[in-house]
Amino acid sequence: MEQLPVFLNLRGRTVVLVGEGEAAEAKARLIARAGGRIVTAWEEGASLAFVALDEGAEDAAAALRARGLLVNVVDRPDLCDFTTPAIVDRAPVTIAIGTGGASAGLAKAIRQRIETLLPSRLGALATTLHAARDAMKARWPAAADRRRVIDAALASGGALDPLDANTADKVDDWLASDAPATPPRLETIRLTSADPDDLTLRAARLLGEADHIFHAPGVPAAILDRARADAVRHIAEAPPAEAPAGLSLWLDMERGG
Repeated sequence: MEQLPVFLNLRGRTVVLVGEGEAAEAKARLIARAGGRIVTAWEEGASLAFVALDEGAEDAAAALRARGLLVNVVDRPDLCDFTTPAIVDRAPVTIAIGTGGASAGLAKAIRQRIETLLPSRLGALATTLHAARDAMKARWPAAADRRRVIDAALASGGALDPLDANTADKVDDWLASDAPATPPRLETIRLTSADPDDLTLRAARLLGEADHIFHAPGVPAAILDRARADAVRHIAEAPPAEAPAGLSLWLDMERGG
């Protein structure tokens, strides 16, 4: 990962926008959609800046950066402290696709593919789940149990499949239903390569879902980085005799991998 993706809350905050023309207008629309207040020069309290200039961009960026601002220079990734992604907006769900400034066209193409997959009411599902948080905590007091039940419901084909256009209307029925308990589960992944790009789709999916990762000492960090950040890692010589609650993975490198 070459950049840290973050979502900034710009509601009511001051953002500097220097420049004119189509590029500046596009950035202005983006800032306005996020609720930011646009000014054309540095003001006290500003922390973010966009520069859309054909000439003098480097000097303008340096001056703003000297004021402590993070700066984006349109079409000049070498001058940027941050880049703006292609955005899929299903508020409050926001999906951002970035290439670190390498190819805006590629980010756009990926966004267009994702747009066709996601129902327009995906944001309504997020809002409904947020409203149901207290009810979910009451139903499943243990955080780990709650997360596993929610993960199962949101899985492909699950009770709350996010790709179902009508899922937002099903949350109350799901809460009232008898959600099945998830027994401990242990899956084995035999790694044939140290390159994470060689992971099978199944292996990548399991790494993204697992609660516990048991792995031999020789498993590369690049592979482990594909697991959930909050998954518990265990260095072991063999898989566990009894898997803990939730989904556990045993990762092992094939000899010669």
